[in-house]
Amino acid sequence: MDENIEARRQEASSIIKTYMGWSAGAAFLPIPYVDLAAVSALQIKMVADLAAVYEVPFARNAVKSIIAGLIGSVLPSTLARGASSFIKAIPGVGTFLGAITAPAFSSASTYAIGRVFVQHFEAGGNILNLDPEGMREHFRAEFDTVSDDKADKKSRSIKQTSRHATTRSYASRSWRGDSN
Repeated sequence: MDENIEARRQEASSIIKTYMGWSAGAAFLPIPYVDLAAVSALQIKMVADLAAVYEVPFARNAVKSIIAGLIGSVLPSTLARGASSFIKAIPGVGTFLGAITAPAFSSASTYAIGRVFVQHFEAGGNILNLDPEGMREHFRAEFDTVSDDKADKKSRSIKQTSRHATTRSYASRSWRGDSN
């Protein structure tokens, strides 16, 4: 029995990771709100795949409502997600800013949704008895975990890029014989 549970967890983890990538990719769509629709469709499909792994009947309309309730629990982030989609309508800078923010929010929300459903399914629940209100704290914690990890990675990446640029700049000045 434990092998079956572990196999399900591994398969569920793989599904979540796959859909995180697809969601981040869909967030790059340059047309405002089309990206949100694509991410929502991917999240619903992910839950359908997770339900199949845990042999739980799937109810599309119930999943839509649950996802909306969960995402609503991180309202500032949800507003940022919508704003990152809308900002794409601004030529040039809007596309750039939307491309930076939308994938992170989409990926984090997809991960958190997946983890909430996996926990609920493993506890013997099904889609019809999942209470979004009762799962909001868990959703926020999972969302924040991924968001914090991405922010830390981005910060490290920026620092490394900055350090690399400074080193290249210094090496370039040294090669030319410049002292400053």
